[in-house]
Amino acid sequence: MLKNIAPDSQAGAVTRARRNRREMTLPEVLLWRELKARPSGIKFRRQHPSGPYVLDFFCNDARLAIEIDGIAHNMGDRPQRDIARDAFFARAGIETVRIAASEVLADPVAVGISIVALVRSRLPLHHPAAPDGPPPRDKLGEDLSKV
Repeated sequence: MLKNIAPDSQAGAVTRARRNRREMTLPEVLLWRELKARPSGIKFRRQHPSGPYVLDFFCNDARLAIEIDGIAHNMGDRPQRDIARDAFFARAGIETVRIAASEVLADPVAVGISIVALVRSRLPLHHPAAPDGPPPRDKLGEDLSKV
């Protein structure tokens, strides 16, 4: 597991996240059924507080936020707020993927599969060694030509 780079939650975000977990929308519930089983061993968090926001779903290892957008995201000042929110996370190294709620309602399994494929494409080939971890194999006196 990689170090969590998500900005620390600000005042009130944890309370909102807990409330959101209890009151998830139908598309969020359907997608969570697919993601909570850790497909391909990938861990997802739901209603994850970060900064002043609460992410619908978050995969830390892939540095990916997944937002389920209902029709309200197309109204009023919401598109501008979403752009500002996405920029906030981009500055922290987190990409945001927005999925229409109608897509999740139509086929949550297919949406889950596409999210897992995206996450897998973003995962590092290996996790970095811990700072106090073992030295590289060649430093142990092993002959790498036989490995």
